[in-house]
Amino acid sequence: MIKILVDAMGGDNAPAATCQGAVLALENDKELYLILTGRKDDIERELSKYKYDKSRLEIVDCPDVIGMNDIPTEAVKRKQSSLIAAYWMLKKEEEICALVTAGSTGATIVGGQLILGRIRGIKRPALCPAIPNSRGSVTLLCDCGANAECKPVMLCQFAVLASAYAEVGFNIKEPKVGLLSNGTEEHKGDPLHQETFSYLSKMRGINFVGNVEGRDIMLSECDVVVSDGFSGNIALKSIEGCGKLVLGVMKKELSASVSSKIGYLFMRKALKKMKGQLDFEKFGGALLLGLKKVVVKSHGSSKATTIAAAIKNAASIYRGGLIPAVEKKLEGVDFAALIPEEE
Repeated sequence: MIKILVDAMGGDNAPAATCQGAVLALENDKELYLILTGRKDDIERELSKYKYDKSRLEIVDCPDVIGMNDIPTEAVKRKQSSLIAAYWMLKKEEEICALVTAGSTGATIVGGQLILGRIRGIKRPALCPAIPNSRGSVTLLCDCGANAECKPVMLCQFAVLASAYAEVGFNIKEPKVGLLSNGTEEHKGDPLHQETFSYLSKMRGINFVGNVEGRDIMLSECDVVVSDGFSGNIALKSIEGCGKLVLGVMKKELSASVSSKIGYLFMRKALKKMKGQLDFEKFGGALLLGLKKVVVKSHGSSKATTIAAAIKNAASIYRGGLIPAVEKKLEGVDFAALIPEEE
């Protein structure tokens, strides 16, 4: 059995969405054993609506919930919350392999560092979503919000983390790595990005192909795009917003007249296929890379299907051996020799 923790109280639609998502995940994978943390009465009330294998689901009662407005560092230290209880179990119990949460991003990052801990040598964990691209595959954007300010060594480590994820999670051999910047030329960007470009060009075990502009994240041949969390978050939200705009405009125009409605009947299959290809939620959320175990951070507004997808992704990543793959890649890079200590 693969044991995975689910923060049942995390997210805007919890515990309804998290409980239903857990049931869906159990139906789809007979090797799963789920542990739901949160208010037991609320969780049991939601689960009573469904039929599921009760021998593969466990509830751990936790009185508190970390809200989106709570200060992460204080909440992690003071609250007996569903998220923090899950982190302590993930740390202490070797047989538990992953955690899925749609709760506070800040608390997820802080809890990951203070409780679970980082892989040896990693400076900071990074959020890494899988973004659909024009090739019918995905591009991994690392980081997209965990670290607003970065140093070159952090960006270089993000390249290692995301490359391992691409190999293990999506079976991409020698993933191409790009650096998000304001131009493709080597000299583009601020000093941080210029220095990082130089270091990435010298790194072993990383297939670095140069700078990537924001417009080309989904269009270039890059499998991984490395970014500081501030720029990456803006890029991610811009892509999400653009996708919603396009789908919204298409829906409006296709229902604007009788002729457009008739045209939609002929285009329906193609449009459905396109929507599926551009669906961010099918991966369940972003991986919080760099921690000692697998952690998937879903969007706060996640629905049941998204939570189920996140659980599926967490199990797949564990089965693929992400953590050992990261550790092996780190062994091949001497960051101390590559990057001056003052960086």
